[in-house]
Amino acid sequence: IDLQDSKSHPRGWATNLSHQRKLTSYQVEMYWYENYAGTLPETVKVPHLLYSEKKDNAQDLVLEDLSIEFPKLKEQCTFQEAKTVVKWLAQFHASYLGEIPNGLWEVGTYWHFDTRPQELAVIDDQSLKEAAPLIDEKLNACKYKTFVHGDAKLANFCFAKDGQVGGVDFQYVGGGCGMKDVAYFIGSCLNERDCEHLENQILDTYFDYLQIAMKKRNKELEVEWRSMYRVAWADFHRFLKGWNPDHWKINSYSERVTSEVIKRL
Repeated sequence: IDLQDSKSHPRGWATNLSHQRKLTSYQVEMYWYENYAGTLPETVKVPHLLYSEKKDNAQDLVLEDLSIEFPKLKEQCTFQEAKTVVKWLAQFHASYLGEIPNGLWEVGTYWHFDTRPQELAVIDDQSLKEAAPLIDEKLNACKYKTFVHGDAKLANFCFAKDGQVGGVDFQYVGGGCGMKDVAYFIGSCLNERDCEHLENQILDTYFDYLQIAMKKRNKELEVEWRSMYRVAWADFHRFLKGWNPDHWKINSYSERVTSEVIKRL
């Protein structure tokens, strides 16, 4: 990992702020592999850390190659395939429920509000711009928190022949509500129609897996997190509207969800 300053970005977001965010993300990822990754159950597959070293302008991470056991990468998937990642996320979240993210991002996800002031400043949607800090505050005020992966898109999961998955890329792992990962993942792999029509089924599937992984049903957690699913969706939508207003993930479903969340704040 080269830690020297880079001034290139495909969308022109290369600034000192973005560079510092990247530097922190590299530190977080190394700390994650050195201190947390090995505590996960074997059913939540991540690369084993083989070696790590910090240098003046670089970091070395030598990791297990998951492509041997999990050789398939997907650009799109069916809901049945998505359910295997939803299960991974539920087990991941259950593993860290209530833990303090020492050494990680205090608030996980790469689009976290406090780390994206430049993107917020250029949003044309005034109601969303004004509501953005309230959306962030609502998510952060959750009673129940865990560690979120922070970049749980389909491209960061690899599939075995039997359909099981392994997760990679932990630069933005940190504290927060598990719905951030679920909403972001679903938006990365299902089309607009399925995101809307399968919403209840997605949440039922996630909470079934979560409760099994927790070994006891926590109705209070489920009620709180279910109510946060659309809030988490609106939170990422806020980032996209500033970062790339022409992005394919900005669709009528996302706009309706966000509008509903703003009205209820």
